[in-house]
Amino acid sequence: MRSITTFDLQYAHRFYGFQGEAQYLHGHTGVLTIEVEDTINEGVNMVYPCNEIQKVAWDVLKNFDHALILRHDDPLLPAILDVYEKQGIKNGHPRNTMKGEAFHTELAQAYPDSRLVVTKETMTVEGMIKIVYDLLKDKLNIAKITFTSGVNAASCEFPVTKEIDRCPLCGISLDEEGKCPKCGWRKK
Repeated sequence: MRSITTFDLQYAHRFYGFQGEAQYLHGHTGVLTIEVEDTINEGVNMVYPCNEIQKVAWDVLKNFDHALILRHDDPLLPAILDVYEKQGIKNGHPRNTMKGEAFHTELAQAYPDSRLVVTKETMTVEGMIKIVYDLLKDKLNIAKITFTSGVNAASCEFPVTKEIDRCPLCGISLDEEGKCPKCGWRKK
């Protein structure tokens, strides 16, 4: 069975090297849907609490919300960083509190202080699915991700192969020591 949750993401990007309207810097409201698959946890009668899926995923996804997403070779990137430097905001602004943890993977790198994500590939809906799966695959049993942005949409299903020890009281993942980070229950 699956637990399903969605996220609304506001972002700006462009398709560098693309011949068409998308080559211009523009913004979107994207809807990301994550489906987590597992057995039903008897204690809480659910696969995985959706609010907990949101917490786990949002720690990473907030880097994409209200952010600029550019490909690593886009000539706008150095220009934007230069402007940020001149404005004194390249390394963050005191009121920039909506930032996630920085990450650097083969597919993307987040610069939370600059509200910028730099990607290896053009940021299409398919590219977003690849990036999100790569960032969350070790934290959640993701069975499917769907991303819709404007009139564009894509989805991808993934094999669910790992077993995650979950708390019988809360349904969330236990830490490395077998303890629930939410309620303190310990696995015996």
